Amino acid sequence: MKRAWPLPVLLLLCGSAGAAGLVRTGSTGAAVALLLVFLLLAAAHSPLVFPRPAGALEAERRSAADGRPVVYWRPGCTYCLRLRIRLGRDARRLHWVDIWRDPAGAAAVRAANQGDETVPTVVVAGRAHTNPDPAWVREQLTG
Repeated sequence: MKRAWPLPVLLLLCGSAGAAGLVRTGSTGAAVALLLVFLLLAAAHSPLVFPRPAGALEAERRSAADGRPVVYWRPGCTYCLRLRIRLGRDARRLHWVDIWRDPAGAAAVRAANQGDETVPTVVVAGRAHTNPDPAWVREQLTG
């Protein structure tokens, strides 16, 4: 199982090193801008942007009880980030499973996608949908 934090930490370290080099050359404004860009990249690739993930079995149990979709995702996935941002506050109403932290979630995604770990995979009423339109996902919350 892969960990979710190495990429964001690496981005912060690279941004800090680059900014330190720019400060030494006297380019303080450029250093601040570079550090800000790397900070935003690190935040976008971290698990902090997403609601607290549940395990696959717990998410499936909750989904069966309340009918809300389960979203399988992983940090660093631009399509997952797009879905999360486009859903806005509605994202908190879904059940999120980080496939890098949960082997059962990764197995569920592989089973739904012919062996590939393609995310986001959204499961609605037991049926998997790979990389669905965010507007469609929002409709599933109201229906």
